[in-house]
Amino acid sequence: MDQSWYAILKSEFTKLYFKKLKQFLVEENISNTIYPPMEQIYSWSRFTPFDQVKVVVLGQDPYHDVGQAHGLSFSVLPPTKPPGSLKNIYKQICQDIPGFATPTSGDLSRVAELGVLWLNTSLTVRAHKAGSHSKKGWESFTAEVLRKVLARQDHPGVVFMAWGLPAQKTCDSLGVDEHLVLKSAHPSPLSAHKGFLGNEHFRKANEWLEAKYGPGSGINWKVLNTKSN
Repeated sequence: MDQSWYAILKSEFTKLYFKKLKQFLVEENISNTIYPPMEQIYSWSRFTPFDQVKVVVLGQDPYHDVGQAHGLSFSVLPPTKPPGSLKNIYKQICQDIPGFATPTSGDLSRVAELGVLWLNTSLTVRAHKAGSHSKKGWESFTAEVLRKVLARQDHPGVVFMAWGLPAQKTCDSLGVDEHLVLKSAHPSPLSAHKGFLGNEHFRKANEWLEAKYGPGSGINWKVLNTKSN
């Protein structure tokens, strides 16, 4: 975990719920494959240090198939092709951001480095079994991550992208005030046509960030188009 996050979250690691979660993961790892790999569970913290968060994109579960999850919600590393949800995210960015071209890679770390926190509410999952690590303690931990973001006093605010009912309930439970909360259907191919496609969230986020932080302060989503990605 990045030091900036560890410094504000270290008290969580000694709480009973986290000790139980840790023991569960130790036992789970003996008999099952867990995604993402252990060394990547907190990669979101390393790509987006605490004091650089401008946008939070809430996911629910890590991808649960081979070669997918690497610690950032919705993101996959090459050579894995972008899953359906990410393809729809790219479609919406294309609509919202002039000059954005659909990337061939699903690696979102380049925009994570610009302040987009790609955070799942549950940070691990058993291989091929969606939701298998929910209600084991991760939700308490990631809720505290979000509380820390909300409590920061040294910035004008943060954009929360809450796609789908679980993400929206998480935002509602935290009482997100004085920030921008963008809600819509989930980008999954099963629901994207019910309100995700056409939601203009990426345009709205950048307009809000520029109004709050100043001209040029929006997220440069076009870094995902570079050949290194």
